[in-house]
This record gives sequence, structure tokens and C-alpha cells, in this order.
Amino acid sequence: MPADPSADPSVADPALVAPRRGRFLDVLVPAAQRRPLAELSDRLDLSSGEVRAKRSAFWAMLVLSGVIAICGVVTDSTATVIGAMIIAPLSTPILGVGLGVVTGRAGLVGRSALHVLGGMAIVVLLGWLVALALPTTTDVVANSQVTGRTSPGVGDLVAAFATGFAGAIALARRDLGDVLPGIAIAISLVPPLGVVGVCLGAGQPALAAGALLLFCSNVVALVIASTVVFTGAGYAGDAAHARRAAGGRARPRRAVVVGAVAVLVVAVPMVANTVQAALAELWAGQTRAAAEEWLADTPGAEVEDVTWQGTDLVVEVRGPGDVPDVAELQAAVDELVPWDPEVVVVHTVGERVEG
Repeated sequence: MPADPSADPSVADPALVAPRRGRFLDVLVPAAQRRPLAELSDRLDLSSGEVRAKRSAFWAMLVLSGVIAICGVVTDSTATVIGAMIIAPLSTPILGVGLGVVTGRAGLVGRSALHVLGGMAIVVLLGWLVALALPTTTDVVANSQVTGRTSPGVGDLVAAFATGFAGAIALARRDLGDVLPGIAIAISLVPPLGVVGVCLGAGQPALAAGALLLFCSNVVALVIASTVVFTGAGYAGDAAHARRAAGGRARPRRAVVVGAVAVLVVAVPMVANTVQAALAELWAGQTRAAAEEWLADTPGAEVEDVTWQGTDLVVEVRGPGDVPDVAELQAAVDELVPWDPEVVVVHTVGERVEG
């Protein structure tokens, strides 16, 4: 008798599957298209079925995806980074954590989490080595592939949750396999880890922390979304029914506790990320207002943009002549932002001419 009946292919037998009544996601996951628990488990559990084939494919695709993502980051190539997103091997064990929580399988939660942690370490190490090999990393940490992933905002979290729900629904249904590449592009997993490694190799731990927060928030979104969808689709009931049929406990609690703790641990940086993004946006807006007041007596000068670069505030100014003493703007910003960030003024000499 298997130690974990919910992972046994016999679960696919209709006689062992609990009746599907009152499931709130029946409309999104109709009975005619719903994957059996055994089939879904086989797709998400890298330690069941053809284990050697699954694991070799996972690690090979992970390394290749990491190399592609890092190359895209250092060359500032969006198309290359998208290629790494499509491969998206890390989404499998992350969704496996969600399935393990729903079905009460502590082993699946633990194994999937270890695959995620191992994948994180490999991609970060690759990015770190590439950064050390580069002759200069100044341009790399300032390109759009890095800056776009080191200051994540609330919009990134909303997109991650929506993508997580879409991915879990697509996996629970047999007829939505075609949308998985698009879902892989929408969620950002391997590229942020590549950015973490590159920034660490470039001696920019603050930027690395921002990219790590983006990755962690995406992981949390995927786990929570998959837990909701898989529960609503009835897989928790299927697993409990299978355990009762095999004479086991219907509701093991240990896996639920393990999953809840795992979600809580990664939820901390997600909350910190949300607060940080909101405050950064607020302070950037206040700095723009202070910069406009700073330029009020300078004819033809205007503030074009205010952005964060790590812990520094970059103020882009266009004007035909000299700008006032930057120390005045620095003092105004020091009164607004608690940690006194350095203000960098990028002055473009010229004026805007409209036809």
C-alpha cells in the first residue's frame, strides 16, 4: 500500500474520486476538462513517475534558462530575456508547493521547496560569475533589464497574482495548454535571479535585494493562487477521499502547517516590497515637486524625470543655462526622505522646442 495515496495513479479511478459538488471553480475548471489528481501530481511532482527524466530536464532547462536570462540582462536585450521566461522551469516546483499544501502532502511541499531553493542558488551563482568576468559592470547595473527588476511595485504583485491564477487554472484543465507560454512570459522568475547575481557581482547589494524581493513576491503569488485554484477545483477533496479509501487520515495537518509557514516566510519580503514601492513612489513625487521649486527661478529649466537608482535619486533636468547649487536640492530631499539619499542631477543643456 502506498505511503501517500494521493500520489498513487489509482486516484484517477473514478471509484476513488470524491463527487464534484458545489466547487466554486466549476465554471473555470469544468468537469469535462479537469485533470485527475494523479495526472496533475505527475506534472508538478519532480520526485514521482520518471524521476530521472524529470529531474534531468528540470536542471538542464534551469541552467540554460539562467544563462539565457543573464545574457539578456547584461546585453539589455528584452527579446533574449523573454526567451528565458518561456522556458520557465521554476514554475513547476513552485506550483508543486501549492499542490502539496492543498493535498496535505508534506513531502511534496518539502521536495518542491528544495528544488526552488536549489534553482535560485544556481541562477544567482551564474549571474555572479558573469558579473565578475565582465570588464566593467557600470553600464550593466544601469540598463533597463536591471532597473526594471530592482524596484518592483504594487502593479508587479497584481500581475503576479493574476498570472498565478491563470497558470493554476491552465494546469488544472486539459484544454488550456496553449496558454502556458504566455503565462510563463507574464510571470518573472529566472530573470530577477539573474539580476540578483549580476548586481552582487557588481557590488550593488541594494539592487540585488530589490530583484530578490521581486522574485519572492512572485513565488508567494504563485503559491497562494495555486492553493486557491487547486482547492476550489476539488483536489483537496480528492486527496482526502483517497486517504479514507486507503484507511488513512482524511485531513493530515502537518503539510498544511508546513505550507502555511513557507508562505508566511516568503510573504514577509512581499509585504516589505509593497511598502517600499509605495514609499519610493511617494518620495519620488515629493522630490520632483522639490526639484521644480528648486528650478523656479531658473528661466527655461524644467524637470524631465525623477527616478530611483538603487538608493540614489536621479533628477533629470533640461535647461539652456546653469542650474542652481545642487546642495540646496539635496537639503530639501534630506528633509523628505528618512535615510538621506544622495541626489544626482543629470543636466542636459538645451531647451524644448515644440512645433
